[in-house]
Amino acid sequence: MNAQTPAGTGRSPHPRHSLAPLLSSAVRLSIVAALAPVEKAEFASVRDLVEITDSALSKQVTRLEEEGWVAVEKGRVGRRPRTWLRLTEDGLARYRRHLAALTVIAGPLG
Repeated sequence: MNAQTPAGTGRSPHPRHSLAPLLSSAVRLSIVAALAPVEKAEFASVRDLVEITDSALSKQVTRLEEEGWVAVEKGRVGRRPRTWLRLTEDGLARYRRHLAALTVIAGPLG
């Protein structure tokens, strides 16, 4: 059996195999979805958009960063420290693959 066709069936594997386990968490999915359409976003903006606490966002961002999906940049605006988040190329590609798989699984709407 290979990754393209299940043994003996002659057809492609079920699209669920393209789902990213990292995005099984609704919070992580929400964070990645918030970052996908922008170049980068301030930590506080993502926190407010996803409606979670600083500590919850920090924990999930750490997990996404460990997997290479999110890059974290620290700096200052004036005298105030700021943290910006952005999806990496790999993170964006994996997110798009995940969405495509969900769309195939759900089938046409309407």
